[in-house]
Amino acid sequence: MEHSQWVWAPMVEASTRAAPGEPCIMVIFGAAGDLTKRLLIPSLYNLFIDGLLPEQFAIVGVSLDAMDTEGFRERMSRDIRQFHTRREFDESAWQALSSRLYYTAGSFEDESTFTTLRDLVLELDGQYQARGNVLYYKAVPPSVFGLISSKLQTSGFDRCTGWKRIIVEKPFGTDLASAREMNRQLLSFWDERQIFRIDHYLGKETVQNILAFRFANGMFEPLWNNQHVDNIQFTVSESVSVEGRGGYYDKSGALRDMVQNHMLQMLSYVCMEPPNSFAADDIRDEKAKLLKAVRVYSPEEAFRNSVRGQYGAGRKADGVNCPDYRHEPGVNPYSSTETYAALRLYIDNWRWEGVPIYLRTGKALWKRGTDVVVEFKKAPASVFRSTAVKKVGANRLIFHIQPEQAIQSVFQAKIPGPTMQLQPVNMRFNYGEAFQASRGTGYEVMIYSCMLNDATLFSRTDLVESSWRIVQPILDAWFVYPTLDFPNYPAGTWGPKAASDLVEQDGRRWFEVVTTETLEHIPLFKDADPLFLSHLSMCLRPRRAAPDDIICRKGDPGLEMFLICRGEVEFLDRRGEPLMHLQDGDCFGEIALLLSGARIATVRAKTLCDLFVLEKSDFDRILRDHPQFAEVLTQMAHERYEKITGRSLA
Repeated sequence: MEHSQWVWAPMVEASTRAAPGEPCIMVIFGAAGDLTKRLLIPSLYNLFIDGLLPEQFAIVGVSLDAMDTEGFRERMSRDIRQFHTRREFDESAWQALSSRLYYTAGSFEDESTFTTLRDLVLELDGQYQARGNVLYYKAVPPSVFGLISSKLQTSGFDRCTGWKRIIVEKPFGTDLASAREMNRQLLSFWDERQIFRIDHYLGKETVQNILAFRFANGMFEPLWNNQHVDNIQFTVSESVSVEGRGGYYDKSGALRDMVQNHMLQMLSYVCMEPPNSFAADDIRDEKAKLLKAVRVYSPEEAFRNSVRGQYGAGRKADGVNCPDYRHEPGVNPYSSTETYAALRLYIDNWRWEGVPIYLRTGKALWKRGTDVVVEFKKAPASVFRSTAVKKVGANRLIFHIQPEQAIQSVFQAKIPGPTMQLQPVNMRFNYGEAFQASRGTGYEVMIYSCMLNDATLFSRTDLVESSWRIVQPILDAWFVYPTLDFPNYPAGTWGPKAASDLVEQDGRRWFEVVTTETLEHIPLFKDADPLFLSHLSMCLRPRRAAPDDIICRKGDPGLEMFLICRGEVEFLDRRGEPLMHLQDGDCFGEIALLLSGARIATVRAKTLCDLFVLEKSDFDRILRDHPQFAEVLTQMAHERYEKITGRSLA
């Protein structure tokens, strides 16, 4: 799990520091599980250090594991040293917090478990003066939510006179019918105002900042509509494979695991109408309206507007070999579960009519990253017709959610010199540079908000069911039209080529976020000038090639240079026989650009290839501005020309 994120800046003046949460006893069901040690306890530790836990507070863990309070404290003390997210571990702070940890063991089916728990909570309520307030965190499978709720109701917890709130973890059902049944069960024991359905993605600062960015900056809101926005792209790319979680993932898949909750929540923040206020219900009302406006497809429409994938054997982003999904532990060897999903959605309202919304997510991809790209319509190029400008690129606004948390604006600027020429440049706001902040898990703000009874960042019954109404026809379509081509992308690549085709059939492309760190892994650019890498990253555009696709032909005009991100190509001789091979990190096409001539060889994709393309105008400008790169590229071109033709380039 990759949850470590920047959180709010705790280093603030005392007069502006947030107030602690309300007094309460927090009961964690499933306290011996991974979620508790990796995320919940580190989150509470961060809240404690930042002064956001009340003095009147204690934690009770409940699970089957046979241990007592001292054993629970010892276990959490070992785990916190491994999973805390602060720059330095504060021993004294942990000792103070761990003294508030308590534990009781027992089965959730056993009445005595809840009788013992009730007595302990009542005792701690008196000891810590928690005012009878109890926060229940269900870090357990949804299948036992109803059981636990029933036992709490029948065991006399109503003797705690304060408020009662529950936090429940996703998944909120596995389809529309199960989501409705889960909501029915919860609402039979709890009032909607008591239920906090948690989605840790909404605890990320950059997701929350989308609201602040949109509604606190008047220069962007007038552009936030179909008159100015061409398309919006949401990408959640995971470099990890299922990592030993095959048994769970094979029953879920990318559509349920990511799209139905995280991605549709982000979509609602980006596209919702301005709320009347930042009150929880006002924001959630607008999110509900937005999700209800998302077009619900028929199964046939869903099939045409979606792509699914499953990874095959390959090398992950860290260079480690990865087996194909069907050979992962716990996975059905004939599994048709998707590890990749891409969708084209439409929002049928006044603001977004006709604007395509593209979503994609997958495992075992070329890098880790979550980004939202708002691409604006291109400015008319006619005003530049008497200049050297051949085309005007699109302006983009990019929200980087993770691992980097930043907001970036990409726009066109004139290149210094006597003639009118344009190149893309960017302005970037980075959280790590702008604020003194500490790393967190993403759960801190969620737990804190629940203590304050602020439901802004939590899902409501209608939001959950609206999300499933959008996704259900796609699940149905994939059931009716089972796939036969899995696996259809190697681990470590951008995903299936069909996902690129889905966007390109609209005359658009996925925007791949290329950073200087990405380029530094290519041998040609190792130890290159950071300014050069920055210029280059702004000019590259993605291209996919399927096995046996001809990428360029001998004799064609040389208009582009290609960088191989992942894959293998082969140069062909006159008879179509392989002459030489290039693979990850190599480049080709530079000879024709240097000579301003025709291609000297035909290049064919040997495998699925992820390529970055550098157009001739950008190539010429970069060589002019960075002569050291020109020298390296010229030397490489000489060697390759001689190898292909048997003649010297001089």
